[in-house]
Amino acid sequence: MEKLTPTDLLPLEQYARGRDAFRKRVLAHKRNRHISVGPHTSWLFEDRLTIQYQVQEMLRAERIFEPEGIVDELAAYNPLIPDGRNWKVTLLIEFPDPAERARQLALLMGIEDLCWVQVSGHGKVLAIADEDLERENDEKTSAVHFLRFDLHPQMIASLRASAALSVGIDHLHYRHVVAPVPDSIRSALCADF
Repeated sequence: MEKLTPTDLLPLEQYARGRDAFRKRVLAHKRNRHISVGPHTSWLFEDRLTIQYQVQEMLRAERIFEPEGIVDELAAYNPLIPDGRNWKVTLLIEFPDPAERARQLALLMGIEDLCWVQVSGHGKVLAIADEDLERENDEKTSAVHFLRFDLHPQMIASLRASAALSVGIDHLHYRHVVAPVPDSIRSALCADF
């Protein structure tokens, strides 16, 4: 997938006028890119459209309109767009109660490294996590992680030939699997290759 450039983005005023329609389009698009893995984690498989929305929203929220600021936002978010050989995933760890969230984030240290995808007939592919910066400290993990899953050409060919896809987490305190991933999601994710 091509990375975003400043010409792919709408100026703030134009974005404000079309924001509601664009947001609806992106939310509909995300339905086939989102998987709940167990009761407390969500995976959003990012692509060019989801990242474009994130950048537009950041520019809007921060009132960034200078070219240098736009380039900085693109530099921060473009690495989250898959490159045709991988998936990029935003992992959210979700516990609504702040005290419970703090307790669980301490228990779930290392969870980001134990997320996996598996194409039927092939081995598991573990996530490469948080390449931009460390999101865990000595006391707890972060509630948000950025994952990359590199797939070899045979896996991609199997997916294109309708092989099943499974995803999961193998953490001591959080073991959950989605198998198989619904076909509507698997098909949408195949478009990333």
